[in-house]
Amino acid sequence: MSEETVSLKERYLGVFRYSGRAVTLVWSTSPFLTVMLALLTVVAGVLPAGIAWVGQLIVDGVLTGLALFREGAAVPYLPVLGFILLEGILVGVMTGAQRGIAMCQALLRALLGQRVNELILEKALTLEISQFEDSEFYDKLSRARREASSRPLSLVNRTFSLFQQSISLLSFGILLFQFSPWAVVLLIVAGLPSFIAETRFSGDAFRLFRMRAPESRMQLYLETVLAREDHAKEVQLFQLGEILLERYRKIFRKLYAEDRALTLRRETWGAILSLISTAAVYGAYAWIAIAAMGDQITLGEMTMYLLLFKQGQGAVAASLSAIGGMYEDNLYLSNLYEYLEQQPEYSWGNCVEGPDPSDGVRFENVSFSYPGSSEKVLNDICLHVRPGESLALVGENGAGKSTLIKLLGGLYQPDEGRILLHGLDIREWDPQVLKRSTAVIFQDFNRYQFTVGENIGTGDSHAFDDLDRWTDAAEKGQALKFIRSMDEGFATQLGRWFKGGKELSTGQWQKIALSRAFMRSSAQILILDEPTASMDAAAEADIFQHFREHTKGRISILISHRFSTVRQADLIAVIEYGKIIESGTHQELLDQNGRYSHLFHLQAAGYQ
Repeated sequence: MSEETVSLKERYLGVFRYSGRAVTLVWSTSPFLTVMLALLTVVAGVLPAGIAWVGQLIVDGVLTGLALFREGAAVPYLPVLGFILLEGILVGVMTGAQRGIAMCQALLRALLGQRVNELILEKALTLEISQFEDSEFYDKLSRARREASSRPLSLVNRTFSLFQQSISLLSFGILLFQFSPWAVVLLIVAGLPSFIAETRFSGDAFRLFRMRAPESRMQLYLETVLAREDHAKEVQLFQLGEILLERYRKIFRKLYAEDRALTLRRETWGAILSLISTAAVYGAYAWIAIAAMGDQITLGEMTMYLLLFKQGQGAVAASLSAIGGMYEDNLYLSNLYEYLEQQPEYSWGNCVEGPDPSDGVRFENVSFSYPGSSEKVLNDICLHVRPGESLALVGENGAGKSTLIKLLGGLYQPDEGRILLHGLDIREWDPQVLKRSTAVIFQDFNRYQFTVGENIGTGDSHAFDDLDRWTDAAEKGQALKFIRSMDEGFATQLGRWFKGGKELSTGQWQKIALSRAFMRSSAQILILDEPTASMDAAAEADIFQHFREHTKGRISILISHRFSTVRQADLIAVIEYGKIIESGTHQELLDQNGRYSHLFHLQAAGYQ
């Protein structure tokens, strides 16, 4: 089989592989609404042929009555009135079925949109931090979220629509076959041109959609920068507004030009091919009219066949459009399932404890490069910190200090060497247990638009709403005093996104973050990664001293540029270009008269 044949097969047949999964997804969302939608679809599919058939009986009954009236005989009105009543009932049921279908679709749309978004977010919780830092991953996530929440229901609706139209066509075909088998063939052929155009351009639209994911994300990012309060001050002070807005417009112009070209091609070819369908319909009209004038069929039959052909042609077009739409929906659903089928990058064990808790943390010849980069961020790192000891990491920005912390927290795994916790390689730990054993506050800690208490509670998801734990953690984090001075205390809404929100000072936010670290009382390792960088030296030293007092018996790791603070640590490691170039106590490093000593005296001179 040639590559071209395989490509065509995958394009027109393989894309329907998600149809069954979409139906299962809709069923799991609401079995009752799915069953109701199916039953109402069957009813709506059968009734049009019944209405057309009763219409024929009405017309023929009227003509028979008219002939009897002209002959002076008694006219039987009741049968015709009975048929009219029956048609009215059928039309009423048809209207009710269509309304019911619309209702089921609306309710399923709301439920399914929530369900799919939950699946997307649940999947995000299982992935590694390295995947979130990958631009291709964000393209997948962006494509999945943009349309996939509506596509499963769209696919199921079109499946049911195809089922409904198929039932209608079967009933139409049975009645039209009595006139001529060729009428049935003509009915089907008349709908093919529009189907060909729709399917052809659906594929083009999907490929365009996939290619433009980076541009769409950039547009969203520019909207965020231009319209968010945390960017507003710099945008206004540096007068970046017009530059960024013009970049936003430029992306739109590019996307619009592509959309315009596709729309013009689709609508032009659609108009040309629809003329073929129209010619086929009116050819059938002429055929039926000539048969009626030649007394081959009755006037009632002519009325029925014309109605059947008109509705049948619409049913064929709707069926083929549903198939084309299913093709398109499957293409877009491939984005969703491509994302949902993505596996975590690392493999982990399931151990919940190590053989030797007294051994603490060991780094043994650890090297690491970020995914997609060949440059080593960490190179042959060796460290050992026991419970009750404190470690300070010193080095310039980009030296690898924060990366070392991310490895310890299980956000990444080393490329070479190993990290031991309690004598067990972290790769053998259950990742959730490993993460719970560590409390980390980064320099760029999150400032949640939650209440004060919830901001602290995020430090331990198992005690997220525990007021007593909030109070204890806030006291240890030196935040309790200013929290109690607020009118609503722990219930105070923080940030400006929601009504009544209060913004804290940088120092207050840092104390909230420190309190968050103390929330995780089960953590055996507490890490401060420069969260107090914007404080003055005295305030930072006070915070770190307070931190050490409340971490006795546990491992504490401090990262800071201020040597007046790190000098208190039991072990200081100086990192440069991913390597530990010096390590020891403060006095030992001064005695070595190396890099640490030089930087310490250089910084000390700045305070004189």
